[in-house]
Amino acid sequence: MAGKRDYYEILGLDRNATDTDIKKSYRKLAKKYHPDVNQGDSIAEAKFKEANEAYNVLINPEKRTQYDQFGHAGIDGNGFGGFGGFSDFDFGGINDIFETFFGGSGFGGSSRSSKRNGPRKGADIKHGVEISFEEAAFGVEREINIERMEPCSTCGGSGSKPGTGPSACRHCNGTGQIQYKQRTPFGQFVNVKTCDVCNGEGKIITEPCRTCNGTGRLRRRKKMKLNIPAGIDDGQTISLRGEGEPGLRGGPSGDLFVNVRVGTHSLFSRQGNDVVCEMPITFVQGALGSEIEVPTLDGKVKYNIPEGTQTGTVFRLRNKGIPDLRSGNRGDQYVKVHVEVPKKLNDKQKEILREFAQISGDEHHEQRKGFFDKMKEALGI
Repeated sequence: MAGKRDYYEILGLDRNATDTDIKKSYRKLAKKYHPDVNQGDSIAEAKFKEANEAYNVLINPEKRTQYDQFGHAGIDGNGFGGFGGFSDFDFGGINDIFETFFGGSGFGGSSRSSKRNGPRKGADIKHGVEISFEEAAFGVEREINIERMEPCSTCGGSGSKPGTGPSACRHCNGTGQIQYKQRTPFGQFVNVKTCDVCNGEGKIITEPCRTCNGTGRLRRRKKMKLNIPAGIDDGQTISLRGEGEPGLRGGPSGDLFVNVRVGTHSLFSRQGNDVVCEMPITFVQGALGSEIEVPTLDGKVKYNIPEGTQTGTVFRLRNKGIPDLRSGNRGDQYVKVHVEVPKKLNDKQKEILREFAQISGDEHHEQRKGFFDKMKEALGI
């Protein structure tokens, strides 16, 4: 992946760019660097292929999600690893370019018109869900509400009034397209224009269904159960195949992408699959050692801290962390202790501590003794 430019940088976009922004920027670059316009210019050809690679990833919701989370590594092996010629080129994109140049479809328009009149995949849906720290650690089942288009139950999705059907468009004779010739700087092209009467459908609904007004679909809310796996982290996305918008003309449904947001915890923080907990202990517990109760995701556990425990000491509790998404193996919990120095002491407590300090001297304070030895050496005193 070394040396590959950021896809957003290539297209001159920020990470909040919409699909419309992506298409607009891509068409502009493709028109500028297209090999037909820059014949023999290897630099322009490289820029053209680079823009095409960026477009193919960012215009695809699933690949864009992977790229946003993991960079180029997230889409490695998906056919976008290099600039290996036109085998990687999206010919749906080149038809967009010809539309920009000539106002119609390129190469006779057969590819464009077949895509328009043939089965089309439904749009993807993005949704968000919030869960607690514990739910992310152990997994949870959530019920979510998704709004999406569904086939009209009255007309069965045809758009026509029950008992009737669509009729062929007379303007294009049911083909959905109109051919015409056009002279261009590159020669004469026989282009195909989408029929503006039937919008490329090749048929016209003369008696529309009253329930859906001839669209054949209605927007409805659907309740779904979502299984969130144990170990999921904040910002990760769960993809559900075929749960997006329904396809057109028998095409497959789109996908549902659920972005998971994980709440914070009052005691724990997460580092990968490990859990970190910072815990105060008393001066006496640190000095003499003690059995303490430590909170974990599984409840309280007892732990013996040794005498002489200092502030900042970290202890590890094995297998008390968060399960790995793939293997299920749990991480560890790290407990960082802070020795709390009392602020309010009565006279008797102060007297005992003064007596302790007088008896101890520096021999029981190794760090303090070492510091003053270094200070004497550094300052020559």
